[in-house]
Amino acid sequence: MELLSPAGDKQKLIMAIEYGADAVYLASTRFGLRTFAGNFNLDELAWAVDYAHKHNVKVYVTVNIIPHEDDLADLPDYIKYLKKIKVDAVIVADLGVMSIVKKVAPKMPIHVSTQANITNSEAAKVFISLGAKRLILAREMTLDDIATLRKKIPAEIELEAFVHGAMCISYSGRCLLSNFFSSRDANRGACVQACRWNYAIREVSKDGEYPIEEDSHGSYILNSKDLCMIDYLNKLKQAGVTSIKIEGRMKTEYYVANITNAYRQALNYLESHKTYKLPAKIRDEIYKSSHRDYSTGFYFGDPKQNLDTSLPTSTYDFVAVVVEETKNNRALVEMRNRFSVKDNLELLSKTKNNDIIQIERMWDLQGEELTECKIPKQQVYIQTNKPLNKLEILRKKK
Repeated sequence: MELLSPAGDKQKLIMAIEYGADAVYLASTRFGLRTFAGNFNLDELAWAVDYAHKHNVKVYVTVNIIPHEDDLADLPDYIKYLKKIKVDAVIVADLGVMSIVKKVAPKMPIHVSTQANITNSEAAKVFISLGAKRLILAREMTLDDIATLRKKIPAEIELEAFVHGAMCISYSGRCLLSNFFSSRDANRGACVQACRWNYAIREVSKDGEYPIEEDSHGSYILNSKDLCMIDYLNKLKQAGVTSIKIEGRMKTEYYVANITNAYRQALNYLESHKTYKLPAKIRDEIYKSSHRDYSTGFYFGDPKQNLDTSLPTSTYDFVAVVVEETKNNRALVEMRNRFSVKDNLELLSKTKNNDIIQIERMWDLQGEELTECKIPKQQVYIQTNKPLNKLEILRKKK
């Protein structure tokens, strides 16, 4: 199966590729559903496609807003530009957008977004008849649903399914809360994630009483647990899924690197073992970046297990990323959270993952020796007991 990772900006794209993605999905500053991600301007899009292709990684561009009339004027030229820079596919949700793609770039592969709410074979066949190469399935489908759909559509049609990350409380992400509360349209890319806010519900007949509460912080009754299917990749493959997708264009570069790395290891394990029983050292990785409680979503037909969640948590802090590899006994790193000389840090690396390294000495760029790094994004030279490579990540257990 293809491993498809989020690329909310340039650094996240680099991390996704470095840590094992087969493909990335991203957006320009228009026409995608993550307006508040860093995203890419047109020149950056061209750079992203070129960089990914040099690393044998595919690029899928989201054009999945639910457009209003004034969104359409610039769309044909934008699609022509995507064709020119040779993106590998566009992700669309709207039939009008799909029609424009077919007119101006008839050979452009089309992936139909989860926003299109595909939950059955008849809907799938309609999109296929309109030229879809891949169907990104609604998150509300069970594994049995997927297996049934797979048997009823042509074998060459690809099926993509989400396996990890935040779950929208609304059906396949079609939410009105953001628009209602803040006039920011989630279906045009401007979601403020109103479902993550604190709420308390009071019955009108019980003035002053709030019977629905979760904890001292409030109630999160609209909030879903995070999806995690890392223990069941074999079942997704058996059901006929072609591509597994990690959610997270708004997440940090550490999240993208860590979760991509975990699923890369899991897929490698799946391909090399007859029985899929994931080792704990791989599974434990998914707890080391920020997440809510995990669930398996709707895949096993038990949607109630998605509820009763809490605030995000993680077992490790992202401390620094290696900017330049070790030379002359020093490596250049960029700080994300405080660290000090003598700290023991865990290494996230695609080649020597989970090594423990110690900070022996530290200097700023002017050569002044430091005992602590505490300025956000500060670059410092560190001497460690083991050499470091570019784009490796240092993290500290909480």
